[in-house]
Amino acid sequence: MAKKLFDYQLDETVDGFFLLKDAEVRIAKNGKKFLAINFQDTSGEISGKFWDASEQDVAHFQAGRIVHLKGKRENYQGNPQIKIQQMRLTQPGEPQDVQQFVEHAPMNVAAMEEELNQFVFEITEPNWNRIVRHLLSHFHDAFFSYPAAKKNHHAFAGGLAFHTLSILRLAKSVADEYPHVNRSLLYAGAILHDMGKTIEMSGPVSTTYTLAGNLVGHIVLIDEQIVKACQQLKIDDQAESVLILRHMILAHHGLLEYGSPVRPHVMEAEILHELDELDASIQMMQTSIEHAEPGSFTERIFAMDGRNFYRPTHDDTKGELDTDK
Repeated sequence: MAKKLFDYQLDETVDGFFLLKDAEVRIAKNGKKFLAINFQDTSGEISGKFWDASEQDVAHFQAGRIVHLKGKRENYQGNPQIKIQQMRLTQPGEPQDVQQFVEHAPMNVAAMEEELNQFVFEITEPNWNRIVRHLLSHFHDAFFSYPAAKKNHHAFAGGLAFHTLSILRLAKSVADEYPHVNRSLLYAGAILHDMGKTIEMSGPVSTTYTLAGNLVGHIVLIDEQIVKACQQLKIDDQAESVLILRHMILAHHGLLEYGSPVRPHVMEAEILHELDELDASIQMMQTSIEHAEPGSFTERIFAMDGRNFYRPTHDDTKGELDTDK
């Protein structure tokens, strides 16, 4: 059985086939080009730098290609890194299928779709239900295959739908605890809040941001789609119900400096923002903790203020998610 990226320990020699998730051309202090690379397999991703890259190297080592890598596992500023010694593209008879290197959600599409539909059934407000169903149908394939982010949280195939389901489960618990919460609104907002990422990003393999993603962003992109859905479904886009649903999406990042055009001014919008933050943070911590040895600290997590987290030597957690559901 071939070793995966995170099977290699500190200072151990790395020798195997990996996917180039990213390969960005940069200029070193000496004026020469180098490639800032993220290597990926199903265990995760680790960065590395390919120094003194020639034009041929730049042309060959592009995101989405599989390489044979020889190097050494190191740490740099608290984060894992591969010191590249040799690297070449795969040859005939060697691994060619990028899908075998892509991390996937711990649930299959059919299971995620079935569970999500149960939440849709509980959206009893007619306009919200029709809009959600319309957009779920329109973006179906991308919604269930795209990651929720390029790097930070749920950055794996199917991560967008899995992140959405995680928030819906949290939303159900909140609505069960607090009867005054509008369950339909919270569910509708949760399902739509990140759907714009199907336009913002390129797909599940070697994910990049599209032109629309870079210039407009997923929040505004899905807001536009809600308005278009209203036009197609002959729903008044100035109706209070529609404006409140749009507010859920526009406010879900919580702060203007985090990309939301407006801060939450509806209780369910504030709840959605908090649940979104909670799920993203737990997933980032969980991934890093899984890669750390018991009794040690994780790598520093950029999206969590550069903090690292300690993995205790004694772990009482039990049970695993049934991936065959």
